[in-house]
Amino acid sequence: MAFYDGVFDSLGLRSWCDAGANDGPMTMAQLLQKKSGVTPEVAATQSTPLMDTPFPSLDSLHEACNSIPRTRDMTEAVELSFLSIKDPLKAVLDPITQPLSWALDGTMNLFEATPWFIMIPALLLLTWFAARSLGIVLLVAASFLFLGFIDHYTYAIQTLSIIFVCTMISVAIGVPIGIAMARNDTFQRINIPLLDMLQTLPTFVYLIPLIFLFSVTESKLYGIAIILYAVVPVIRLTDLGIRLVDRDVIEAADAFGMTDRQKLFGVQIPLALPNIMAGVNQTIMMSLAMVVIASLVSAPGLGVLVLRGIRNLELGVGLVSGFGIVLLAVLLDRCTKAALNRINVSTKAGS
Repeated sequence: MAFYDGVFDSLGLRSWCDAGANDGPMTMAQLLQKKSGVTPEVAATQSTPLMDTPFPSLDSLHEACNSIPRTRDMTEAVELSFLSIKDPLKAVLDPITQPLSWALDGTMNLFEATPWFIMIPALLLLTWFAARSLGIVLLVAASFLFLGFIDHYTYAIQTLSIIFVCTMISVAIGVPIGIAMARNDTFQRINIPLLDMLQTLPTFVYLIPLIFLFSVTESKLYGIAIILYAVVPVIRLTDLGIRLVDRDVIEAADAFGMTDRQKLFGVQIPLALPNIMAGVNQTIMMSLAMVVIASLVSAPGLGVLVLRGIRNLELGVGLVSGFGIVLLAVLLDRCTKAALNRINVSTKAGS
């Protein structure tokens, strides 16, 4: 008999338990028992030591009561529930997310079609505009010349284009949500658990439902995964930055008769800008991390080379492409941090 048979017998539930179906597929433990020649009759005569008492999990309780579902029944129910809403959900999400595919594909085509002798100087000018640091500009130049020298330039540009689009969309979504959370405590309490879930969910799990909803040939598949994973820091730090604005400054703005809109754009956002930029920095880093994972679902870029190195056991390909990703991460981090330092200095000077 199963370990918990006595519990159900003492509760008078034996007839209910015996009425449950017992013709489902066997578990792995049951298959191993059958292969080893341990029949249910023999297993019933074997007593379980007290120290080996099994946890009352679904599978353990199912052994004693067939009416209790097994763990595989629960996971199957989750899968069937998702599949039942797949078609209507896809019909709603397809037109909404199609612009994301257009943006990703269009930006990538633009980046790839632009000759290197135009693209690299443009990146250097953008770096100078953001960082105003000759050292960082030289680092960007040396890095892209190195990537081009080892024939990784196209892959790096593909990765950069994905990060560019996903970061822009994450900021466009995250900053308004962060502002709304800072101005409404109820909205913040509702969103905090959702943000916690998005931030702690394993990266591979983001891809599972999206694979069922969209084709792996569609750019929005990996775009949505990257945005969901990377949008959390900019939301949190926007909310935090606005909440940390000195109350005396807000009271002074009220004394001058400023409206809520004027206070938001004239006082709160400028003072919260260092925190917002720190959120943008983290969003860029998380986008880059997710781009590598998204190569499993046809995302182009340096992640494809890393995946090739893993699949074919090509150590050199994996290490060199991984170093290219590190270079991109360092460049993006240095540029955004230099821009953040400039904002901090201007904010202190203005105050």
